[in-house]
Amino acid sequence: MLLAIDVGNTNLVFALFDTSAGGGAAAQLKARWRIATDGRRTGDQYAVWLLQLLSIEGFDRSDITQIIFASVVPRADHNLTVLAEQYFGITPLIAGHGKAEWGFSIDVDQPSSLGADRALNVLAATELVGGDMIVVDFGTATKFEAVDFNGAYKGGIIAPGINLSLDALVGKTAKLPRIAIRAPDSASVIGRNTEDQMLIGVFWGYVAMMEGLIDRMKNEIGRPVKVVATGGLAILFDDNTRIFDVVDPDLTIRGLAILADRAGT
Repeated sequence: MLLAIDVGNTNLVFALFDTSAGGGAAAQLKARWRIATDGRRTGDQYAVWLLQLLSIEGFDRSDITQIIFASVVPRADHNLTVLAEQYFGITPLIAGHGKAEWGFSIDVDQPSSLGADRALNVLAATELVGGDMIVVDFGTATKFEAVDFNGAYKGGIIAPGINLSLDALVGKTAKLPRIAIRAPDSASVIGRNTEDQMLIGVFWGYVAMMEGLIDRMKNEIGRPVKVVATGGLAILFDDNTRIFDVVDPDLTIRGLAILADRAGT
């Protein structure tokens, strides 16, 4: 089995894939666990947490034969390597390095600046969807990636994530309350109270931003484009807009499975 770890700015996702019937896109996602990102967390602390979860789900550490991780938090890399080597006896693959190089063209001014999560989304979308694409990932930041029909990364957009926007709104005002991100109950965009007005501004404002940016990207690309969405809020937004052609909340970790399969053991 493959243990894939996606290290984001807010959370780490640990995903367990069954590769017995085939790796890469054919690998079956068997379990997924999430923990808050903390660069100070040691390999031993990860092990205590992860080994208990494996046991609860009926797995043993010996079931894991391959480990890969992708990280946008460099401080976590050493501790995850310790976890893999000390507790599983496996030298991990690191996405974007060595045998786990991306394998596609990064056609931008600073190729090395492309984050691992963004690269994995490009790789997975190319494998699973293909053609000219815009890949949208809802995370701490919302990223829009332009991918051409050859699978080359052509550039993109980084915007504040919706929760980050809400945090700024609440944190910089004295009286506005904390609200949960959800679709408004009414289709009206004229709120009758403070909380409704905030929700309309944050939610429908974010939908309008996405639709506007994607429309501009499509016009600039000039060819038919599929829009692929991933991240925790992708399904919520998909219920309230028609801009997405494909929604896969697990696109990033599927990218890790594909990359691990290409890299081999």
